Amino acid sequence: LWSAQGITNESGFRTAPSAGATFPLELYVVVNNVENLKTGLYHYLPLKHELEVIRLEDLKSRLTDACLGQAMITEAGAVFVFGAVFERTAKRYGDRAERYVYNEVGHAAQNLHLQAATLGLGTVVIGAFVDSAVDSILCLDNDVKSIYLMPVGKVQSVK
Repeated sequence: LWSAQGITNESGFRTAPSAGATFPLELYVVVNNVENLKTGLYHYLPLKHELEVIRLEDLKSRLTDACLGQAMITEAGAVFVFGAVFERTAKRYGDRAERYVYNEVGHAAQNLHLQAATLGLGTVVIGAFVDSAVDSILCLDNDVKSIYLMPVGKVQSVK
């Protein structure tokens, strides 16, 4: 979590660059099977470096359906879902905001990917999903849109 959206200094800067420090990203975690965490939906709070429980419910089947049946959603210990509040960046940058938000999520996702590899875990980017279904499963406010999913889990050996 910290590698993707953690605070790096007293000014509040994060581990991934953000255009004008507008910080449009919100990071959610759908926990399927993680030691010391109950199955459910969590929201990462960077300022406190804490996970906020949204609801304790098994969401893997619904989320897998929203991701067009991709099995890695079901098999992952956790699925990281990046949401974006585009308006935070649009207030400052207008039409260029969309580009900047997608640049930022790419940096944050790369950090998460590198951290997973360091821990001996595997991950993949999920781009094929039904946006409105994921937003509904996560109970996102109208201003937050899901834009990127990354299931993370133990790598199965290939024989």
